[in-house]
Amino acid sequence: MAAGLSMLKFSVLLGLLSNLNLGLWPESSKGLKIFPPTCNRIECPSFETVHVGNGFEIRRYNSSTWMSTSPIQDISLVQATRTGFLQLFDYIQGKNEYEQTIEMTAPVITEVLPSDGPFCESSFTVSFYVPKVNQANPPPAKGLHIQQWKATYAAVRQFSGFVSDSNIGEEAAALQANLAGTDWAAAIEKRRAEDPTSSYIVAQYNSPFEFYNRVNEIWLLFDLEEGFAI
Repeated sequence: MAAGLSMLKFSVLLGLLSNLNLGLWPESSKGLKIFPPTCNRIECPSFETVHVGNGFEIRRYNSSTWMSTSPIQDISLVQATRTGFLQLFDYIQGKNEYEQTIEMTAPVITEVLPSDGPFCESSFTVSFYVPKVNQANPPPAKGLHIQQWKATYAAVRQFSGFVSDSNIGEEAAALQANLAGTDWAAAIEKRRAEDPTSSYIVAQYNSPFEFYNRVNEIWLLFDLEEGFAI
């Protein structure tokens, strides 16, 4: 019974993400292929596109607040994201210490720390972008923790279709290949050396019930030293 209710809630939340209306990129976000339809009607983190490369772009994200699950150990990114997503849905429906409902945002992101082998469990942390109105005092909740992001940069690759366990590694590898030899790659490697807890991030904007105009992204976060020429 509990499992059935959880799946029903999961379906309802994903249905909220459906939006088949395409928009144009706002001026600060030019250069991307497809504007995530969900961001036409619900809040998404703000950013500025500072560079467009071959198969990638560089964004500067403003400081933001995220509510995150504990690391989820699983061999499947898809299953781990579903598990974390249900926890976050309960959170925004009022299962938090303030019993406060919170507006849905996008994207839902999954931080990935891959395992050492193909049949070993990886570590996944699923996060929900906290709306600006709640960022000063996000409701705490058992099993979840707050991540405060300072202003940060991200190398981004966008791809369509459905995220699967078979294609996500290929998309992450393609982003790495496109970045090879650039100054951005050096900055990313420096960030990884300082913080090895996350290898890359998968950002998902669409409900699984949307079959067209799907938008997903791979993010590689990094910092830039003062004086770096963009």
